[in-house]
Amino acid sequence: MIEFKNVSKYYPGDCAAIKDVTFSIRPKEFVSIVGRSGAGKTTLLRLLLKEEPPSEGEILVDGRNVKNIKSKELPLYRRKIGTIFQDFKLLPNKTAYENIAFAMEAAGRAEEDISEDVPQILSLVELVDKADNFPCQLSGGEKQRVAIGRALIHKPDILMADEPSGNLDPLHTWDIIRLLCRINELGTTVILATHDREIINALSKRVISLDRGRVIRDEENGRYIV
Repeated sequence: MIEFKNVSKYYPGDCAAIKDVTFSIRPKEFVSIVGRSGAGKTTLLRLLLKEEPPSEGEILVDGRNVKNIKSKELPLYRRKIGTIFQDFKLLPNKTAYENIAFAMEAAGRAEEDISEDVPQILSLVELVDKADNFPCQLSGGEKQRVAIGRALIHKPDILMADEPSGNLDPLHTWDIIRLLCRINELGTTVILATHDREIINALSKRVISLDRGRVIRDEENGRYIV
């Protein structure tokens, strides 16, 4: 589904965020990308979303070179990749229901589709009873579940989570990780970028380890070793 082929990303001053990175991710796989802060995890995700172009190499998604995706095609491409951020990025003046619905409205979806799909997503992320709550009325874990719901509303093939537990306490962290595992079991490819050693060691799933922009380890049932 996803292939990175000898991908490098340089910034001014000949600073290499990632260097000669090669790996592939199969459909429906759960992959953790780990490394210390500055190792290149977020850069990989930004390249996959085509927020930036690679300096060298190729990134293929379903056999298509991401570099060749035209600007007018980007919104449709990005709907195939749900993204979750550490800081949630919720709209503060909209309820949990409205935050999720807004993603559909922005894509021009019909009101009848919104009224059918949003409750299903709220049920999946276990927030039916919080549908009318604003972000300020939600816990950190609940905010992250709204963000996950929003990321899932277009039924993406891939779900990327960039340090999703960074602002959460341990209890809410494991709620989010269990939810990501459930989403993966339902058939969505999940890419988790984190430097949380405890999470990685408990998951017993594939781990790609980065150090100074290079892949230093790629293991099935891997552990956090950098």
